[in-house]
Amino acid sequence: MSILSDLFGLPELEQELEFKTSRSSGKGGQHVNKTETRVEIHFRIPESVLLDDGQKAVLLEKLGHRLSEEGVLRMYSQKSRSQLANRDDVVRRFYELIAKSLKPVKRRIKTMPGKSQKEARLADKKASSRKKELRKNPTDDL
Repeated sequence: MSILSDLFGLPELEQELEFKTSRSSGKGGQHVNKTETRVEIHFRIPESVLLDDGQKAVLLEKLGHRLSEEGVLRMYSQKSRSQLANRDDVVRRFYELIAKSLKPVKRRIKTMPGKSQKEARLADKKASSRKKELRKNPTDDL
């Protein structure tokens, strides 16, 4: 088991990742022009064996804007000049994204009274006020 899969409570998804390397863009001179330090991963959600159907449906829904038409999630890293560091970075970000997407949404706890409750309270107050008003002695308005 990898440390990341244990940390995020996910199955060993690394074995289902497709890794590709290429040359990084940006500054670096001769080094960046001759070494393949950029690491790109492809994760095919519909074809995953380690995720159940419910998890796949949640991922396809929540990550829909990041997926290709075939349901492939692509992520890359080119921050470091080291291929290994970029690989570790992109795998860590992948696990964070999957864990965040699979985390259930907390339901909002209602803190304000509803409209019907407000109306019922006001009606009760008016009835109470009317009852107390009737207890008063009638005054002569002349």
